[in-house]
Amino acid sequence: KLMLNAGIHKPDGVILDLEDSVAPFKKDEARLLVRNALRVIDFFKSERMVRINQLPMGMEDLDLIIPQHVNVILIPKTETPTQVKEVAERITSINKKCKVWLMPIIETALGIENAFLIASASPDIVAVAIGLEDYTADLGVKRSKSGDESLYARMRIVNACKAAHVQPLDSVFPDFADPDGLKEAVNRSKSLGFEGMGCIHPAQIRIIQDGFIPD
Repeated sequence: KLMLNAGIHKPDGVILDLEDSVAPFKKDEARLLVRNALRVIDFFKSERMVRINQLPMGMEDLDLIIPQHVNVILIPKTETPTQVKEVAERITSINKKCKVWLMPIIETALGIENAFLIASASPDIVAVAIGLEDYTADLGVKRSKSGDESLYARMRIVNACKAAHVQPLDSVFPDFADPDGLKEAVNRSKSLGFEGMGCIHPAQIRIIQDGFIPD
């Protein structure tokens, strides 16, 4: 129900999620919902983005999603460049006419160590994002507001993306009821070299957009 009016909030992109927000026994239903949403919902000027399931399940998502004028495919839990190449090849086999961009999401220690290989794995990659909830879980630590526990990983992402000439995108700020905390997080993220970050609530959009506008 939340996707119906997503475009009116003027986000840069709307992510329709098939992965963590969908229960395992609801995957088939979610694929159909996202396919139909891409067909009929007006997202206005927002980029149309879909986060597929972790591979290999995500390959099944592509068969339904790619023909529906999607702009960006998000690849969760990316750990190797091979995973990116497999997705790129599958997309090409489904639709050779329309460009679909890729955004790997790095969420594990192995993924961080392979950051540059992932960021440069395909010419279709437009950005790489870091997912701190799963990354900190992989480390066995709690995510903090200071972000000290993820500083190495975030800098590794930024450096890899700059070297590969793609956009580094920071993780979401989970407390949507704390706008001041979000502003601090945006300023800190920008100071590290990130060029954007995700939102989990419409109230976060303007704060993040204003924070990342070049001064």
